[in-house]
Amino acid sequence: MTRHHDSRHAVSNQAVAADCARLADLLEIAGENPFRVRAWRNAAETIEGLGERLADAVAEGADLTAYPHIGKDIAAALESRVRDGVLPPLEEIAVRVPPELADLMAVKGLGPKGIKALYDAFRIRGLDDLAAAAEAGRVRELPGFGPKKEQALLAGIRQLRARGERRTRLDAAERLAEPLREWLAGGSGVGDVVIAGSYRRRKETVGDLDIVAVSSDGDSVMARLFAYDAIERTVSHGTTRSTVVLEGGLQVDLRAVPAESLGAALVYFTGSKAHNVVLRQRAIDRGWKLNEYGLFEGGRTLAGADEAGVYRALGLAWIPPELREDQGEVAAAETDALPALIEPGDLRGDLHAHTDWSDGKAGLEAMARAAAERGLEYLAITDHGPRVRVANGLDAERLRRQGEAIDALQPELSDITLLKGCEVDILEDGRLDLPDEVLAALDIVVCSIHFHLDLPRDRQTERVLRALDNPHCMIWGHPTAREIGRREPIDIDLERCLAAAAEKGVAVEINAQPKRLDLCDRHVRLALQKGCRLVINTDAHSVANLDLARFGVDQARRAWVTSEQVVNTLPLAALRRVLRPRP
Repeated sequence: MTRHHDSRHAVSNQAVAADCARLADLLEIAGENPFRVRAWRNAAETIEGLGERLADAVAEGADLTAYPHIGKDIAAALESRVRDGVLPPLEEIAVRVPPELADLMAVKGLGPKGIKALYDAFRIRGLDDLAAAAEAGRVRELPGFGPKKEQALLAGIRQLRARGERRTRLDAAERLAEPLREWLAGGSGVGDVVIAGSYRRRKETVGDLDIVAVSSDGDSVMARLFAYDAIERTVSHGTTRSTVVLEGGLQVDLRAVPAESLGAALVYFTGSKAHNVVLRQRAIDRGWKLNEYGLFEGGRTLAGADEAGVYRALGLAWIPPELREDQGEVAAAETDALPALIEPGDLRGDLHAHTDWSDGKAGLEAMARAAAERGLEYLAITDHGPRVRVANGLDAERLRRQGEAIDALQPELSDITLLKGCEVDILEDGRLDLPDEVLAALDIVVCSIHFHLDLPRDRQTERVLRALDNPHCMIWGHPTAREIGRREPIDIDLERCLAAAAEKGVAVEINAQPKRLDLCDRHVRLALQKGCRLVINTDAHSVANLDLARFGVDQARRAWVTSEQVVNTLPLAALRRVLRPRP
């Protein structure tokens, strides 16, 4: 729960996490120890996911090493960042590597070694410098680049620039939005408070927050907003509408509406714009008017107090917010043909989870009991295989010993079944990083790519196809290997690979880690068109990560997915029949 005492000028978690992530990027560009790089990346994720302000914890003298992935040295650096505004290791690396080079990590096809080579050769320090060098034909002259790579980098730069507006990842937006919603709802005379917009549609990133609050006294709602302690600056202040920017840069538009207009306001401000255009045209065709205040026929109000009433008056079933993207949902609602979308409670198990045997933060028993507490019936332990050395990946012998530990623990677990598994790495040539005889002894095999992300399209596609062809491959993990806002998807013929997964009976993962959400909603729809089975996994690296499943469910719902299309909604016996080695 966010504290609401006066810490208006304290540094935000997002700012500290951003510095840690930038430090990790710069260390990687400098060729530093990969374990140190990973330590700072993990620290960034820990801070970004905290349920309290790091600045408050430091002010209260809390032991920061109690947080996951925060050791003594990192804790001392974080205290300096909070108290003095300086992250010492970032200052130190900046002497050797210009900080702006970290921005180039977002360019598709450009990794840390390439960035260092470009800097050494041309003193390239940012997107503009890189674009100028590529347009002048200088990049192709460097060893390991060439004309095709040069053109690919230009395309990557155009792609980055086309994104334009600042967007916030859904989980980060949620951590800012929900405490604010609770704060507003606690105000005198305030009724329902709903966060609308792309947040309510559960898009993977959010441009800003549109909040609708019911009140007959707009001034009191706005006063409550401006009493909130996490406001960075005010953009506008009115009686029925105000705009502020929260710490971390997320803009909030708050609108006060009367109770009789709540439903219409939610339809209007939830969007999408394309969805609303279809609804308004439907109203116009009937001689009516639809806006944020209600649905009207002349001076008569037809609907407005609740969303379902607005849709019903327009001859439609209520449409879940996740579907409001003008992708055929209005036509489906007209004929009562909307699917019964999957719900978080439909998931019976999680088939991708890590423990402290590799790079997870919790042991086998802690993960098992936490999963059981969340109502899961089964949990697959899928620590990394040997290729991911930086994550302490398991070789065949350690995997065997882990299996023995699971066998010893299982009798103590009456309400959940642990499945023996592994997240094996798909090697550059498409082989898996553990031999078939080892994989044959496992209940679950997740196959994922973590390295060689910049292979040409044909080689990357053949690599994936060979892995899918392995009879022990049961789940294709985070298929495009993207990280939202940081790393573009690998370049593969996704349609061809999804068709192969469907043919082989390999389940395709919706990885629920908010930094991944991979497959994304568009690709999930493509997977369904190809006949794929889906699986929604958390890729949990901690007990808390088990709560991330809902983000995967959000993306599935945006893709019109039902529970019948997701294998981990099945009882365990049925799951074993569906996911097993092929002859």
